[in-house]
Amino acid sequence: MIGSGKSALAKSLTVRAIATGRRAYVPGDPKGEWAPVAERVGGAVLRLGPGLPARLNPLDAGPADDGGRTRLLAALAETLLGRDLRAGERAALDSAVAAAPQAALVADVIERLVEPDVTRARVDGVPPAERAIDGRDVAHALRRLTRGDLAGMFDGPSTLDLDPTAPVVVIDLSSVGSDDVAVAVAMTCASAWLENALSAAGGVHRWVVYDEAWRLLRCPALVRRMQAQWKLARAHGIANLLVLHRLSDLDAVGPAGSEARALAAGLLADCSTRVIYRQESDQLAGTELALGLTDTERALLPSLPRGCGLWKLPRSTHVVHHRLHVDELAVYDTDFAMSDPALGRDRGQL
Repeated sequence: MIGSGKSALAKSLTVRAIATGRRAYVPGDPKGEWAPVAERVGGAVLRLGPGLPARLNPLDAGPADDGGRTRLLAALAETLLGRDLRAGERAALDSAVAAAPQAALVADVIERLVEPDVTRARVDGVPPAERAIDGRDVAHALRRLTRGDLAGMFDGPSTLDLDPTAPVVVIDLSSVGSDDVAVAVAMTCASAWLENALSAAGGVHRWVVYDEAWRLLRCPALVRRMQAQWKLARAHGIANLLVLHRLSDLDAVGPAGSEARALAAGLLADCSTRVIYRQESDQLAGTELALGLTDTERALLPSLPRGCGLWKLPRSTHVVHHRLHVDELAVYDTDFAMSDPALGRDRGQL
């Protein structure tokens, strides 16, 4: 339930982990709630939005990483088109990425979709004019990053550098607006840039926090890409933290039995630790089924007080009372500003 303490827990976990040498990265903060946390601990806040000066090139990558660029652009195009790419469209995108320069921008790939490389098309046995037709819809979709409502964020060389020593790095997307698809695409572009930056700054264990993750789960192509990245988390020393309002958010991904639902379920299965806060009665059956709760665990959920969660670990389950110092409360708790200041000390007992 909203106001149970999910976001406060995520912020507390990541900040307290700094003392153990871990760092935290938030690749998309659509409400601007993580920026004060980063600033309070001497971290970095990278602000992106239409009209702001900063740019991130999501195609920044190491040598010979055309495969990663293609997967990212395919996921973005599928999300913006609202459907899977056809075989010809995927081939056109592969060719456009391969023909683009090493330091390519999204606009460079769009240009090569519109005017495909003649030699590459002939090697593939496709007339250049046919390849241009295959790439037309993909080019139109990706143009939203360069001329549409997402222009001015991911359409130029990166102007921001990731400080690998910063304890917390937040990419603030609060200026993007409320459109779910736009926010999800922006979060994906930002996370791609962040992943590339992290891969070059190894040797440190990190939290990567996906707050407001329900926005991403509405886009199957982005879920597919996220799941692929999660498979590499241990190799990169990364712990992923995904924050959802309710498990029924997974229902928005697709109908039961669909590939999209299977992907979302797989993402949930890859989370070895689940923290469940107070649930409405109409959410209990779905939560019990998805997480394999016992009758006792299910019965606890509607009565959990604010700040108490059911922590399901691989071999044990605990009811955990999350306590915040009053100084933490003022920074982490998103409801703090709406409460009576005289009650703040009492509400510190989360």
